Amino acid sequence: MTKYPMTLRGAELLKEELRVLKTEKRPRIVKDIATAREHGDLKENAEYHAAKEEQGFCEGRIQDIEGRLCNAQVIDVTAIPNHGKVIFGTTVKLLNIDTEAEVTYQIVGDDEADFKTGRISLNSPIARGLMGKKVDTEIDITTPGGVVEYEIMSVEHI
Repeated sequence: MTKYPMTLRGAELLKEELRVLKTEKRPRIVKDIATAREHGDLKENAEYHAAKEEQGFCEGRIQDIEGRLCNAQVIDVTAIPNHGKVIFGTTVKLLNIDTEAEVTYQIVGDDEADFKTGRISLNSPIARGLMGKKVDTEIDITTPGGVVEYEIMSVEHI
């Protein structure tokens, strides 16, 4: 069985979402279905059909999260000694050599990635180019916008 890397924070967020779905959303949907059934003919009852559709989405998401958590390899980067090398979970500060712009990314699992907040997927072109490199290394990364040259300024385990 394939294990998928996930940060400790990512696992906690999925567990919280699962808790909300099971303890809050699922019971509310069951009540909505019961209320809609009381209105009579189910064939033409839009409330009933909407609640059943929402129930299907909710149950699908619950199964998806349970599967992801079951196959997750949770990695707590703060427990790993920092040797200045880019590994899964590290936060990397980069300098774009051409523009002198600084960017900071945390390398996370696919489910946790959010480029707007600086959390990039392990499978993204930038993360693949960074993996295994050390501080003060200059690297060329092929992005959809072309080749970008970066210097690794710092690697943090936070």
